[in-house]
Amino acid sequence: MERATSTQFCLSCHVMHDFGRSLYVDDPSYLAAAHFQNNLVSRDHACYTCHTDYTMFGTVHAKLRGLRHIYVQYLGTVPKPSEIKLYVPFNNRECLHCHAAMRVFLEEPKHNKAPDLMNRILSNQLSCTSSHCHDVVHNVATLSDATFWKGAQ
Repeated sequence: MERATSTQFCLSCHVMHDFGRSLYVDDPSYLAAAHFQNNLVSRDHACYTCHTDYTMFGTVHAKLRGLRHIYVQYLGTVPKPSEIKLYVPFNNRECLHCHAAMRVFLEEPKHNKAPDLMNRILSNQLSCTSSHCHDVVHNVATLSDATFWKGAQ
């Protein structure tokens, strides 16, 4: 089970290769890359840090989706990386594990430009990753045009 939380394990499936490459995109607007390259998440557990509710670590429904992944990997048609989408919208809870207590997050002017904005972020009513704030997460479809950071490889 512990091995399944490692970045190496997550990227061991061929279809996840581009998601791993996206961690090295030399562009701070790529959210996952910025967190990975600046050691804001453990590089050894980068995937799991942001996807803690995924497959065997999530709900019964997540576990069933994980079994479907295994079936598709070995007996089905594996999708292209650009076709992979989250099953449910990304929950701010994953961001707030770290950011909720950060002064830089709490005092960020963009997070406080409207009176109820911070409350909407904290209650998951306004998504961090799909509200035109941090919506470039992996963007594997554009990797052919990207430049890559050479550090930590």
